[in-house]
Amino acid sequence: MNNPLAVYLQDHLAGSVQAIQLVEFLRDQHPNQALGRFAEAMLIEIKADQETLRSVSERVGNGASEVKELAAWIAEKLTRLKLRAEDETSLGTFEALEFLELGIHGKWALWRALHEIAASDARLGAIDFKRLAARAEAQRAEVEDRRLELARTALLSPQS
Repeated sequence: MNNPLAVYLQDHLAGSVQAIQLVEFLRDQHPNQALGRFAEAMLIEIKADQETLRSVSERVGNGASEVKELAAWIAEKLTRLKLRAEDETSLGTFEALEFLELGIHGKWALWRALHEIAASDARLGAIDFKRLAARAEAQRAEVEDRRLELARTALLSPQS
């Protein structure tokens, strides 16, 4: 493809598919628990971000790449094998939050890059990428707080 921006957006759309699947997994694995409620709230924002990204991708190029989104979906399903956890203090849950945080950091970087080029590309002009980047940073901080809360119980061996 000759449109690097379209490819970049498709890559991030595929990543958003994986993030949504991961957050839905956390929600479903921890119903009626603080982590499940947190995941449910986070899911609303991540889906809204994905819709914004999908809209931008459609304006810039061909929209989403079904192949990339399918690959992301499969990768998330494989990740579940490692992350399956019975309780919210397990290593799998800790790592799921770490993966999520890394993905949100990528989304923050995306919004910042799009803000940088928005003045030069009329297809991007009407979107407040600074606000989206700030929301991504707030999401990342929330996930990081939860991840660090689990660090001690997930990473330290039980004392005898």
